[in-house]
Amino acid sequence: MKQKEQQLETLFRRHYRQLHRLATLLLHDDAEAKDIVHDVFAKLIDSPDKTLREETAAAFLLTSVRNRCLNVIRGRKIQERIERLYLLDLDTTVIPADLYGEELKALTEAIGLLAPPVCKEIVELHFRDGLTFREIALRMGVSQTTIYKHLRQALCQLREHMKKVSEQ
Repeated sequence: MKQKEQQLETLFRRHYRQLHRLATLLLHDDAEAKDIVHDVFAKLIDSPDKTLREETAAAFLLTSVRNRCLNVIRGRKIQERIERLYLLDLDTTVIPADLYGEELKALTEAIGLLAPPVCKEIVELHFRDGLTFREIALRMGVSQTTIYKHLRQALCQLREHMKKVSEQ
């Protein structure tokens, strides 16, 4: 075990600058780049059966850092897309209850009719209880993207219901 740790320390000292430079170029964030490089080496330390040969170590490390960076970038893009779509669905106008009593009653009815029932639950957790997508996802054991899709579906149903009510 001691020999493996010495080998990894040598590899770390030899390749750190190059790995850090690659991660910084891909992520444009020095702190996150350092974290990625350290995570790659930590993973190597934690895996008892993983030993690197000197001739392939540099390529392996560069590929590992690149893949970790791409995963981070992919996660950022998904998060940004969800946030952007979520902002499109938000309506920031507050409707005074005394002026729009019928509309509020119709909206409350519509929330009760949402299908599938998980849509109703997500709407209530998000708008009534003020939980974030992440908190709802953790509570329900699904991804944030799934929460967003159900919320979007619920909002579309509510809009359709409110259009029908306003046309009557």
